[in-house]
Amino acid sequence: MATIDAKVTLSPDAGLAPQASAGTNPPKTVSPQEELLMPPAPSRLKLWLHKWLLPIILPIALLIAWDLAVRFSGTMLVPSPKEVALMLWDFMFGGIYDDAFSQTLWVHWIKSVERVYLGFGLAVLIGIPLGLVIGKNTTARRFIDPTLQMLRPIPVTAWLPLSMIFFGVGPNAAVFLVFLGAVFPIVINTTFGVRSVEPRLFEAAAMLGCGGAQMFRQVVLPAAMPSIFNGLRLGHGIAWFLIVVGEMTGVPQGLGAAIMDGRMLSRTDVVMAGMIVIGLTGFITDRILVSLNNHFLKWSPQHNV
Repeated sequence: MATIDAKVTLSPDAGLAPQASAGTNPPKTVSPQEELLMPPAPSRLKLWLHKWLLPIILPIALLIAWDLAVRFSGTMLVPSPKEVALMLWDFMFGGIYDDAFSQTLWVHWIKSVERVYLGFGLAVLIGIPLGLVIGKNTTARRFIDPTLQMLRPIPVTAWLPLSMIFFGVGPNAAVFLVFLGAVFPIVINTTFGVRSVEPRLFEAAAMLGCGGAQMFRQVVLPAAMPSIFNGLRLGHGIAWFLIVVGEMTGVPQGLGAAIMDGRMLSRTDVVMAGMIVIGLTGFITDRILVSLNNHFLKWSPQHNV
């Protein structure tokens, strides 16, 4: 009769055979049937294709469809991808059209980046603490949340005239509009993250003597971090979305201002070049947020992007 320490090892040849262990577990064996059921490890080439080639297939297909649509329709209102590429080059380095837009991309880009991240930074500084308080404190939630939900559906474009009255014609109004668009998703997602924390975590932390600020730092904040990062990514995308609206407030420089000037002059190539620059900048900075998300949430692989 086997002792308590006996271990049972599955052997494809000998069936079930109890073996006494001397403090160490015997290696687990895998039957040939299980090996057949296990999927083969993907090759390096397959991993490389999946990581780098797959994401660019759709953009290339859209470029081809865009070019074919312009060619077959014969429209003069929408430029071809080649014309937009030439405009982008002239926008950056000049030497093609030599007009008012030549070699001005960097000035416009820097101004827009300053306004976007000033407004987004203010939204982060206000939105995350406010969401933590609303999510944790019932009194604060009942006091603040109804007003927040009433203001949230109002389109940011409706605030455009008031922003020019409050802050004057210039960049401050643009920063305010970016802040207004980014702060709501940050507050709401942070609140949701805090309210989603399981009560058992609070009970377990209280039993271990954790309370007050320590409870927030070691229990609430880590558990709410996935929702906070979702709010940051949503708010960040909306911030770049609204920079065009914000720079309609009379600022002379900025990607939104360049797009509006291109619209007034019927320069669709300038409009589309500005759109591409905004899209690429937003994508690259979103990848930075994704990297931060994966770094701070490495303890939770299901929340890695």
